Amino acid sequence: MTAYADLFRLDGRRALVVGAGSGIGRESARALAAHGAEVICADIDVSTAARTAELASAVAYPLDVLDPDAVTRAARELGHVDVLVFTAATNVRKRLLDYTEEEFDRVVELNLAASFRLVRAFGAGMAQRGRGSIIGFASIRAFTVEPGQGVYSATKSGLVQLLRTAAAELGPQGVRVNAIAPGVVETPLTAQIKADPAWYAAYAAKSALGRWAQPGELAGAVVYLASDAASFVTGSCLLVDGGWTAVDGRFDPPT
Repeated sequence: MTAYADLFRLDGRRALVVGAGSGIGRESARALAAHGAEVICADIDVSTAARTAELASAVAYPLDVLDPDAVTRAARELGHVDVLVFTAATNVRKRLLDYTEEEFDRVVELNLAASFRLVRAFGAGMAQRGRGSIIGFASIRAFTVEPGQGVYSATKSGLVQLLRTAAAELGPQGVRVNAIAPGVVETPLTAQIKADPAWYAAYAAKSALGRWAQPGELAGAVVYLASDAASFVTGSCLLVDGGWTAVDGRFDPPT
């Protein structure tokens, strides 16, 4: 008999949250710890990771995902990891014809190449142990675009396909791999938009719920995909977007 009351418990599991210093990563670490996981809070800024670790009764770990050697070393030093969550991303809001090569490389390197390194480094150990859950953060921009978001959107679409491929390749070894695609969330990455009242209100009006998300509203999806509640879920992209992608504009026609 399945113990449904325990489906979301993570007792005895070790979770690594990359990008745990703030925003969605911080709330993901807190939620995983609240459900019983032993959590490692990794961030390039170890001081912010340490503050998250205090909130989650966890430990902090300095990690620069742009450094391939650092990612390999982390997989070796941290040992077995049952759950990998990564949220780190960047964006340069420019139209394609205005993009520089350096800006293009910077966005692709963090959003896509670093994700590949994490999946490769930690997925290998999970495959050897015959279990694990990898959760990467994509975006609604993997599916819907707007001017100035082209390169960011391309990396998020690429990430979804990267994770689907990992799901196909690691599934036979018992490793599940999924993406989460948030809508607009109040994080440091979206501070520029929040500072512009008209822009902020326009984005709020786009979703079915008519508002932005708080970082903690993504944490439930993380716990779900990490837990046995999602034991048959892999290769998916879970939209947590307040209905953004379900709504065809905001005009309410007469009926």
